[in-house]
Formats: sequence, structure tokens, C-alpha cells
Amino acid sequence: MSVNFMRNKILVTGGAGYIGSHTCIALHEAGYDMVVYDNLSNSSREAINRVSTLIGQNIEFVEGDIRDIEALRQVFSSHQFFGVIHFAGLKAVGESVAKPLLYYNNNVIGTIDLLEVMAEYDVKNLVFSSSATVYGDPENLPIDENSPRSCTNPYGQSKLTVEHILEDLVTSDSSWNLIPLRYFNPVGAHSSGQIGEDPNDIPNNLMPYISQVAVGKLEKLSIFGNDYPTIDGTGVRDFIHVTDLAQGHVSALNYLERRTSSTNPSDMKKSVGFLPINLGTGKGTSVLELVNAFTEVTGRDIPYQFTDRRAGDIASCYASADKAKVLLGWQAKLSVNDMCKDTWYWQSMNPSGYKVS
Repeated sequence: MSVNFMRNKILVTGGAGYIGSHTCIALHEAGYDMVVYDNLSNSSREAINRVSTLIGQNIEFVEGDIRDIEALRQVFSSHQFFGVIHFAGLKAVGESVAKPLLYYNNNVIGTIDLLEVMAEYDVKNLVFSSSATVYGDPENLPIDENSPRSCTNPYGQSKLTVEHILEDLVTSDSSWNLIPLRYFNPVGAHSSGQIGEDPNDIPNNLMPYISQVAVGKLEKLSIFGNDYPTIDGTGVRDFIHVTDLAQGHVSALNYLERRTSSTNPSDMKKSVGFLPINLGTGKGTSVLELVNAFTEVTGRDIPYQFTDRRAGDIASCYASADKAKVLLGWQAKLSVNDMCKDTWYWQSMNPSGYKVS
């Protein structure tokens, strides 16, 4: 529900990206003001233009890299931020295996640079874009926040390394309030069809690959492995609608606001500290089940072929989202069919993504 007041100002790093752009809409609807900081390496300025149109208000945008400390200082010195939502990072598992140094440089060193500038300006509230990949190949399902952490690829390792850094930071200075949100598998698009996932080149994620096959941009879907110990031999994941995911970030900020402004003595005794929270639906869907759902919802047949398993992939991964419900009052509301419908609406309206055809 839209509101007509502005609450605290938030810096959104990577805010022109897929999840970041959707979160900007959710922030505006919740009454937050924001500044978007993005180097546009795997995102589009057009996404922010469209978000501005959707919310009826220009969003302040700064093109910059999180590893550019002077540029960050200039942004922080120009605004009084309540906190930061940190999306800026590279996210392709396969690319991380081929280019691990690139991922550690951008995702780890970039986050350290951001944290140092935040400390300089005494901004100590952070919602961090983490990942379910920090759980590696899970021992038990569903996965809760106390599950053992390990990684099967450099992308996941970069996220886990940042989590360890955040834990050490809280140990050294208890005034920090740090919420890493461990996403499962974001899919879908805004219901307007104006913003969605627009990968560079061949998609790394399943849903945009399916939708690009459906629109005729790609010939067929490659399914990596059909011999996993799952319902149909294909990998099982916890797909979550990006709109639900965006609301999870607002819920995390609301929680930080309540805790940091509380006059309740029991709340004031300690900061939030390091508080990891899963964002998922709690349900697993196989690759073939998602393909079939897409066909059922859109009427578009998706030709596919089975190929070898990808290095670093696991059989099944889905969340326990109880902690988010209890602490944040958040839970996923949208179905797999909603995810397919909104993805297809975005892709059919924008067959070339944000690029002009």
C-alpha cells in the first residue's frame, strides 16, 4: 500500500539490478527514500528509469563502483543514511568457477570497502544480499539458519566469506546491526511487465532461460542433469517471486527501525548484531515441474534437452522460512504459477530485455 510520507533514507548498492530494482519499488511503497549506487556492469540504467515512472518519482542515481572509496565517501557525505541494502555483486556460479579472482575482488573486497566507509560515517545498519549457496550441499531439508555452512563454488564462497567478515565485525563492535538475507531462487517480474530479469548474453538462471526459449530468442532449454535423487531426476530448488523477496528487504529494514528506535529496555540492552535470515517459500520445485508449470500458464511449449550436470550444482535445496515469519512478520505469498505468469508478461513485452529491439 502506498504511503505519502518519507521515512529514513536508504543507500541501495546494486539497485539497478534485478532484485534491487524491484526492492526500490517496495521501499517507495513503504515510505522509504533511497539513493541507488550501481556501476551498471550487469544491470541497466533503464531499469531505474522505469522504476521512477512506476512510482511517479525520480530516484537519485549515482553511477559508481563499491570499490571506489572516494566515490562512496562523496555519496555518504551528501546524505544522512539510516542504513544500506547491499546488492552490488557478481552472481553467476559458472562464471565464478572460471573467474574466481574477479568474484573475490568484487564481492569480498568491494564489501570491505563499503563497510569501511559506512563506519567512517557511523552508518551501522546493513541488510546484505547473501545466498542459500552458503549452505553448500545440505545435510538436511528444509534448511534452517543453523544448518552447517559450506560452499561448492567461488560465488557461494564469496558470500560466505562476507558473512564471516560481518560476524567478526559484530564481535569487534557490538553497535553494528547486520542482517544477511539468504535468498533461495528469485524468479518472476513486476506485475506491470516493466521491470524484470535481463541477463547479459546467455542466461545463467533457469527462469530467464525458459522465457527466452518461449519468446524464440533461444532454441531450446538445456537441463543440467536428470539423474539426481529427486522426484523426476532434475534438480529441486526453492523458487521465490522477486516481489516477495523485495518485501523481505522492507521487512528487514522495518525490524531494524523498530529495534534501533525502541524505548523498551529489553530491546536496548543489545544491538541486532549478526542476524542471518532465510528468504524462501519452504517448498521445493524441480526443473521439470517449473518447465511444465510455465507451459501450463502461458501455453508455450518449451523444448529441452538433458545435458551433463554442472560443476557445483546440488540435488535439492529449499528453505525453512520460519525465522522470517516470526521475527520479520514476512512470508512468501505468490505461487509458482504467479512466477511463470509475471515472467512471461515481462519477457513478451520486452523480448530483448531493456535493450531497444
